Amino acid sequence: MIRRGPRQQRDGTPRLPFYARCMATEASQGGGSVRVDAWIWAVRLVKTRSAGAAACRAGHVRVNGERAKPAQPVRVGDEVALRHGGRDRLVKVSAVLRKRVGAPVAVTAYVDNSPPPPPREAVAPAGVRDRGAGRPTKRDRREMERLRGLDG
Repeated sequence: MIRRGPRQQRDGTPRLPFYARCMATEASQGGGSVRVDAWIWAVRLVKTRSAGAAACRAGHVRVNGERAKPAQPVRVGDEVALRHGGRDRLVKVSAVLRKRVGAPVAVTAYVDNSPPPPPREAVAPAGVRDRGAGRPTKRDRREMERLRGLDG
């Protein structure tokens, strides 16, 4: 009987972490393909797989410029465009993942060609009132609305 360390396989080769095994098995299969809703969930572009499927059904996901159904296969080299959270994401698939992986590994599975997010508007603080000053009067409320730019 050959003694192995805890991180070795039967043939003595070092055992890879889970995410590396996922990527290695995909690479050994010639890249393969996976459903687009599962892939955008696996690389953490959406929070849940059902949210990915809903985005596909709503027409917010495009693969190579074509509108994608949830079961459409994605392969290495495909371009996936996703509109999610008020932002357009344009990514190129560099690895096909079937399982959800950690964020540092997920970013290696695609090349992000998205435009930078628009700058957030500098919002002025909305009328900070002293603690214990009570409820604002109608006059105070109108002043606060004028400061915010909400002319009624």
